[in-house]
This record gives sequence, C-alpha cells and structure tokens, in this order.
Amino acid sequence: MSGLSPAQLAALRQDYAQRGLRRSELDPYPIKQFNDWLAEAVEQQLIEPNGMTLATVDADGQPWTRTVLLKICDERGFTFFTNYDGAKGLHLAASPRAALTFWWGALERQVNITGLVAKTTVEESDAYFHSRPVTSQIGAWASAQSEIVENREQLERQFEMALAKYGDKEIPLPAHWGGYRLVPQTIEFWQGRRSRLHDRLRYTRQADGSWLLERLSP
Repeated sequence: MSGLSPAQLAALRQDYAQRGLRRSELDPYPIKQFNDWLAEAVEQQLIEPNGMTLATVDADGQPWTRTVLLKICDERGFTFFTNYDGAKGLHLAASPRAALTFWWGALERQVNITGLVAKTTVEESDAYFHSRPVTSQIGAWASAQSEIVENREQLERQFEMALAKYGDKEIPLPAHWGGYRLVPQTIEFWQGRRSRLHDRLRYTRQADGSWLLERLSP
C-alpha cells in the first residue's frame, strides 16, 4: 500500500510562531471576540473562512463530522442552514447538542464551540432561503440529502426536473429545509505557539448568563 510513511507525516509538523494570546487581549464577550477573529480571517482572504466542522452524534453514540458554512453569528449564537431530513438533521432531532470547530491555518488559529442546538423560525429560514442563488434554491428541492443516489446522472435529472417545475416562479421554501442555531455553552480560542505550548482560553457560560474566562493547558 502506497502512502506517506510515519517519518514523512512527522516531517509535516509546524512550529507556530506568529503571535501569542493573552487574557487581556480578549473581549469580555466571546461572540464579539469571535467576530473580530472572523473579520481578520476575511481580511486575510482565506478561502471560506466561515467554514466550520460540525460534530453530531447518531442514535448509536457514533460521532459524525462534516463541514458546513456559518451564515449568522450574533448574540443568539451560530446559525447554519441545511436539509432537516439529512443525517445531521436526524442526529440533532434525537440529540440536540453539537460542537463546532473553525480552523484558520494561515493565522495559526482555531475556535472550538459546544452548545445546544435548535431550529430557527420558519420566517428566518425563508428569508435566508430566498437570499440564495436560484440554482441553490433548486438544489434544495432536487437533493434528498444523505440518501443513496444511483449515479451522478440521476442527481442531475432531479435538478433539471425541479428547474422545469418552478421555471420563472418564486421557489417555495421546502418544508424539509431550514436553519439551526447553536447556542454556545463554551467557546475556546486557540492560538498556536512554539514547542506545542499553544495558548488556549475558554469562555464558559454561567447560570446567570455571564461568561467565565479560563486559560487551559495545551
């Protein structure tokens, strides 16, 4: 079997040295701090800096991950949109807890978030759905997310059928499509440092809604 050897994999190691992260540099409000870091990633022109790894757990306790796109981040939490009937939707219906990871390698940074997840309102889902390109709206009708499809041609036929059905009409919001909002319980900011002595500072939401900020060992 070909592939990289353990020595080759070990040689990929990076010793992060761009900057450090001190408690005094962080905003008291983690959502504000996150948006500051996201803005910096955008300014650096990173590819899809709003891409985040979403972790959910199925009925057997098996964790699953995939990358989704953050669409709204405000004081309510982190919002993304998807097919409710897909695997992630089924997982969240049974266990409405999830974790998110943002990785910005060029900045030697990541943000790790945990919390409870709930659906957005239909009105919010509808507003976002109709802000999407028409082809993306059609795609939401054409694809039965996570279900087995015979081949690529079948998927493309389904897209063409949906396109013909709606034509120039306004495309309705599918009942199976909408948003989820993760309400954070913890938000950890990670900055790479030399010798693997990374800076990790974690906010934890308290019972009164305030945030406790603590430094973690790397």
